[in-house]
Amino acid sequence: MSRHKATSVRPRYGRISVLGASLAVTAVAVLGGTGALPAALSGSGGPSAAIVQDKQADQQPAAAEVAADRASAAEPTPQAEPVAPVVVDPAADTTLPADSGSGRRIVFSESRQRVWLVEEGEQVRRTYPVSGSLSDNLDPGTYDVYSRSEDAVGIDDSGTMKYFVRFTRGDTGAAIGFHDIPVDEGKQVQTVAQLGTPQSHGCVRQRRADAIALWEFAPLGTTVVVTA
Repeated sequence: MSRHKATSVRPRYGRISVLGASLAVTAVAVLGGTGALPAALSGSGGPSAAIVQDKQADQQPAAAEVAADRASAAEPTPQAEPVAPVVVDPAADTTLPADSGSGRRIVFSESRQRVWLVEEGEQVRRTYPVSGSLSDNLDPGTYDVYSRSEDAVGIDDSGTMKYFVRFTRGDTGAAIGFHDIPVDEGKQVQTVAQLGTPQSHGCVRQRRADAIALWEFAPLGTTVVVTA
């Protein structure tokens, strides 16, 4: 009787591993197709669809934002309106002229047709528009009140005036001073509204109330400063 030699059987681990791996892949595919596993684990070979969509949403602005940006770009930038220069009427400037002396005095500006009654300490008691000479017969400088008449008559019977305060003389020797608006044949020779512009033949015309104020302010010897 012949004898057979028993042959030892070795488990084939390589085949078992391959078989296990195949089963695992098949299981994952089945579960992924049914939705039992997240798409990120479905073995698609790349990032899940949800992650890709999130990144696209971050990179692409919303339609409303794009429309707003386009509208802003289309709208022209508003331009600042030019500011018109401020024009100051010299007659309306009430600032005491520079270089007009010091101390208690009367100041008359020919260019601004205005008078200031100035107390000690540079305090302006009163300022108002006047009408000086049309012929520019008065030189800038410092003078003193030398004569006063509450009532006076103009040269060549050109009218009557009140509160005449004289401080110098013109080229013809006629007195130059401050008084109210002359009256000729019962009518003022100019209107109060014309004060602030040259109107006289040599003197400085004032509204009646201002003429009274200067009369009371200026006794003999009061300083009068005339500026250009």
